Amino acid sequence: MDFKKEPNWIYAQDEAGDVIAEVTFPKYKDGVVAINHTYVDDSLRGQGIAGQLMEETYAMLKDDGRKAILICPYAVKWYREHPEKNDIVEGM
Repeated sequence: MDFKKEPNWIYAQDEAGDVIAEVTFPKYKDGVVAINHTYVDDSLRGQGIAGQLMEETYAMLKDDGRKAILICPYAVKWYREHPEKNDIVEGM
């Protein structure tokens, strides 16, 4: 999947330009974002796209030296399943 990256948003679009997968993580406070939303279009579900979004988010935040709080239920579940990535999660 070809993801596009913005400072607080990672997403993929279809040929028409519609967003078909995304994770949003707006600023919560200095140096900390809130992973608050993950979306994958029904046509892509079951292909591991949401997990890829989490991997990309982790890498971006780690590279930027930012931390995250987890609001999105999928993000909470994913980070529980990947404790080796919790170094960027504030409070874990």
